[in-house]
Amino acid sequence: MATLIERETATRETRERNPGMPLDLSHVEDVRVNRSAVERRAATLPARRTVKKTWQAAWLLRAITDIDLTTLAGDDTPGTVRRLCAKARRPLRDEIVERLGASALDPRVAAVCVYHNLVHVAVAALAGSDIPVAAVSTGFPAGQNPFPQKIEEIRASVAAGAREIDIVISRAHALTGNWQALYDEVRAFREACGPAHMKTILATGELGTLRTVARASWVCMMAGADFIKTSTGKESVNATLPVSLVMVRAIREYHETTGYRVGFKPAGGIRTAKQALDWLALMKEELGEEWMRSPLFRFGASGLLTDIERQLEYFVTGRYSAAYHQPMA
Repeated sequence: MATLIERETATRETRERNPGMPLDLSHVEDVRVNRSAVERRAATLPARRTVKKTWQAAWLLRAITDIDLTTLAGDDTPGTVRRLCAKARRPLRDEIVERLGASALDPRVAAVCVYHNLVHVAVAALAGSDIPVAAVSTGFPAGQNPFPQKIEEIRASVAAGAREIDIVISRAHALTGNWQALYDEVRAFREACGPAHMKTILATGELGTLRTVARASWVCMMAGADFIKTSTGKESVNATLPVSLVMVRAIREYHETTGYRVGFKPAGGIRTAKQALDWLALMKEELGEEWMRSPLFRFGASGLLTDIERQLEYFVTGRYSAAYHQPMA
């Protein structure tokens, strides 16, 4: 029987990637966002959509397989990354998986995300697991490196074995409305990625308005982004439900217009199982069940997995353990 991760890896590899399209400036300029309506809709999700008991456990197992397990700290070491990769292979203790009746699913995270200099360590630690390594690139998190250096960094990460690249856009292009420059930049990044899937980080907390977020989303998808991602996790404001709603509706309209599916990755500040359920509910209601799976949806997170494991342990034992009891991610 194919495991959950194997089935989703096969889906990711066989689905036709978004090839992009010529930049349609008239469409970009026509984008409008009703902020009040977006905020009202986002506020209803946590209150109106809830999942309980067995369904909640199932959704939390799903959330684990959607996590890009991440370490992007200044004190990262090869040992830190190896430990993270061990957690990626076995995100839940065996006794929890067995009591959930999920042994046949073999739950594992979607990817491990690290800085470029540690890509080779993660690739070696994950060998034989089919868990891809994602590398942050293009001057992450600020995106202020010279353009040729950004391109070289992408190519170096791909050469080192990264199968996914998380790039950051030059926020100045979006803030000044220079959509042609943003399109050309992201298009060049996509070409440099080659076979590696490209997640495009908008750094939405620095874009000012929801309209700018929507426009930047469209430009990046037109340029060939495989995913659009909210944040680096380093901004003062990271993933929020209103921003995510604007981005997933842009994804939906892009799919309706072109027939191509683009993934979505909220990142930064998503630390609890309850928050993960809110974002899964958003994806189910706005885009459907296909967008709840790792080929089209990811959480960028480091601490989220620990809380999910605590909640699942409570589900099977009826009691919470201290967070420090969980194996460190």
